[in-house]
Amino acid sequence: MGDILNAFTQGCVFMPYTEIKKWRNNEIEKQETSDELNAFHDSLMKKVFEAALKKVNEQSGLPPCQYAWFVMGSAGRYEQAIISDQDHGLIYEEENEETNRYFKKLGKELAFGLHEAGYPYCDGNVMSSNPVWCRSKQSWKKQLAGWLKEESFESIRFLLIFYDARTLVGEAEYVLHLKQHIHDFINQKPDLLERFLENTMHVKKAVGFFHQLLPETHGSHAGSIDLKQSGFFPYVNAVRLLAMKESVEVTSTLSRIDELSRNSTYVQELKSCKEDFDKLLHYRLMHHKKMTENYEDIHYLDVKELSKYEKKDLKHILKNGEKLQDYTQSVIKGMMRR
Repeated sequence: MGDILNAFTQGCVFMPYTEIKKWRNNEIEKQETSDELNAFHDSLMKKVFEAALKKVNEQSGLPPCQYAWFVMGSAGRYEQAIISDQDHGLIYEEENEETNRYFKKLGKELAFGLHEAGYPYCDGNVMSSNPVWCRSKQSWKKQLAGWLKEESFESIRFLLIFYDARTLVGEAEYVLHLKQHIHDFINQKPDLLERFLENTMHVKKAVGFFHQLLPETHGSHAGSIDLKQSGFFPYVNAVRLLAMKESVEVTSTLSRIDELSRNSTYVQELKSCKEDFDKLLHYRLMHHKKMTENYEDIHYLDVKELSKYEKKDLKHILKNGEKLQDYTQSVIKGMMRR
């Protein structure tokens, strides 16, 4: 396995999905930080792409035009847990029968390959195998324009998902160019930010009136805090909205905080957010390093496993997430009143 691993990391050996999964299972629990874990996920997903591309090329020839394969969700934000599902899409340069057929095939193979390598299918079907997320540049522009004008619950959700897109393979400027359309639209019609606000501000409270933790009371996760809903979402959603307002291009919550903090308007309110969010990533990683868990389990933190200090620290982080949401809401609504 060592020889295969060395060759794998040097990028000089093609590996089928089964070998990629073996490598993943053997190494993923050794990642000590969130940065290490997400760099490892990137390496795995790129290897899956190589394997999928090789398989499609053997059947259909080389790619007929330039393209970009991008990831979204926690992968796009560089915030994946030890177990992570799929969120990805494709953009390709030219639209015709040949390119549509080729990239449709590649998209399906990518979703299959990631699943075989240990990444569960996305419940919401946000994958390259879905035509919604696999389109030519021109078709993507039309789709984004439709979402921006429509402002339905689904279109707003799709825009928020796409805004976290990060190119993993191919032409990075394709994604950046499409995001520029979102920035331009918001600059012309800033009230769209209120629609985004309505879509993201409803989260599950995990700290009570008397500053007590409020774990789940029923089901298989009774006694645990839902870190995804109560911890990560308040920070991710609030910081993303501020990033959209300020046309910030970076995708991770931590890097968005850094970029926003360059603006004196946000320095005071965001000064502790980076440390708080970094701690959330750390808590999730340190308390979930067992591959025996499933995708749902990875989002819950058992209160009984926390020390007295950790419980106090977690309450502080969760409350600060609520404050950040309140602050972001005041910024967006204040902008609308001007």
